[in-house]
Amino acid sequence: MSELTVAEATDRIYQSLADDNADLDTHISALKAALAREGRQEAVFDPAKLAQNNRSGRKLMQAYFRQRGVTVKFEGA
Repeated sequence: MSELTVAEATDRIYQSLADDNADLDTHISALKAALAREGRQEAVFDPAKLAQNNRSGRKLMQAYFRQRGVTVKFEGA
């Protein structure tokens, strides 16, 4: 199995969020590993692709990912 890029891991997280958070923790772990491999410190998400594209939804996402060791930023923010 090949290792995911940050873009691929991010796409899988979007899909997981659309599928009622199915396997979200697994995808967050894959994203965290991809970020480390690419030497990046934070993941950038497009708020338009989120199910909860409001301030509270974005803050909840940031907090959930932060608890799992991933810093989340949003495009245009």
